Amino acid sequence: MSVTAIPSKSLTSTPESRFVRLIASIATLGALAFGYDTGVISGALPFMSMAPDQGGLGLTPLTEGLVAASLIFGAAVGSFFSGHLAEVRGRRSALRIVATIFIIGALGTAYSPNVPAMVAMRFVLGMAVGGASAVVPMFIAEMAGPGRRARLVSQNELMIVSGQCIAYISNAVLAHYSDDSGIWRTMLAIAAAPAALLWLGLLFVPASPRWLARKNRLEEAREVLLKIRHSESQVDKELEEMSTEAEASSHQARWSDIAKERWVRVVLMIGVGLGFVAQFTGVNAFMYFTPAILRSTGLGTNAALTATIGNGVVAVIATLIGIWLIGRHGRRRMLTTGLIAVVASQLALGAVMTWMPHSALQSYLALACILSFLLFMQMLIAPVYWLMMSEMFPTRVRGLVTGLAVACQWVFNGVVSFLFPMLLDHFGGATFFVAAAINVGSLLFVMRIVPETRGKSLEEIEAHLRERYSDRAMA
Repeated sequence: MSVTAIPSKSLTSTPESRFVRLIASIATLGALAFGYDTGVISGALPFMSMAPDQGGLGLTPLTEGLVAASLIFGAAVGSFFSGHLAEVRGRRSALRIVATIFIIGALGTAYSPNVPAMVAMRFVLGMAVGGASAVVPMFIAEMAGPGRRARLVSQNELMIVSGQCIAYISNAVLAHYSDDSGIWRTMLAIAAAPAALLWLGLLFVPASPRWLARKNRLEEAREVLLKIRHSESQVDKELEEMSTEAEASSHQARWSDIAKERWVRVVLMIGVGLGFVAQFTGVNAFMYFTPAILRSTGLGTNAALTATIGNGVVAVIATLIGIWLIGRHGRRRMLTTGLIAVVASQLALGAVMTWMPHSALQSYLALACILSFLLFMQMLIAPVYWLMMSEMFPTRVRGLVTGLAVACQWVFNGVVSFLFPMLLDHFGGATFFVAAAINVGSLLFVMRIVPETRGKSLEEIEAHLRERYSDRAMA
């Protein structure tokens, strides 16, 4: 396959940085919806746990776990299949389908009459969350150049935590000003708004040039690159790299491509391992169940919901700092530093929850430990995870492998979310000592196994990992 000569055109007057930022802002509306949907449940659960004659669904600790985890397992399914959908239909079309499912799921949960319906609709909503988690970072990474990739892909994490922060604030405001115990339905329905904006915004976003090149639509790929790069020489260089990669893997991506190449399997397992690292920090146990943790120290429901706003604010600030750091420090260094701080925060929280008597001081110290945990998690671990998911995998199977790796991450998330309410109920503060021990293992994994990808183009990362993990290199 060769790049045909195309008459030179003057570059668009829109600066590359401005147009790529616009594309990233529209695409990450999916991350905003993702964040809202994962954050809103923390405020809705206390009202959903009320008896049906009081406007709730009568949830128990078991059904609370099911309601929380059903979205997560739906996300695992959604991320898995969205990877294939992104390969066949393209990243942009996949995101439009995801936006439609977001709207259906958000309204479905808001009108659910009982627990089985709620679990089913949360599963549907989770499929959209999973689809967004797999496709949005991939799409942004393929639109951004190497110098902007880290910052723009990290915007995905910023929008996730911003969505969660909006959910916490919305929950607290609605709970404070409404006497209706069915207010949880309004909390859940709000999630349809960013999804609708995503669907409309995608009408103005071009297709991924790398996907177009993979489909041998080189003229279209060049037209897109002319809009998002500074110079024609840069366009020609990238298009040649894409063409060469597409020529080396011209057939439709298949699972057999993963099975027969050792280095791809190794990189996939590293991606799955990073998903374990990210989720078994316990981050989403804090994001979903902080009100329950604080209520166990004697804090009232409304006070616990208000205190949870701190989670969202700290997460947003930490992610902004993380976006700044990620362009200046290596991925491995950020992960190892973050995990050390996470372990320390969890040990402190376990001590506060286990050995201090119920009191206002215990509530404040528990919240301080949670906020410390979230600061380091969202600043040093979460942005790196999503960035590496967007850049580690080879172009020809990126959709499939990203979908599978992110699906595994959601399974890990679901396991933690399902078990946490019951573990907290039975073991109390000792739960956090177990989490700290798991994270020591994660730290060893990062230090020994995870590769460094900073400062390389997607094609350079692929060549480096192929050389490092091929059959010959591993022999």
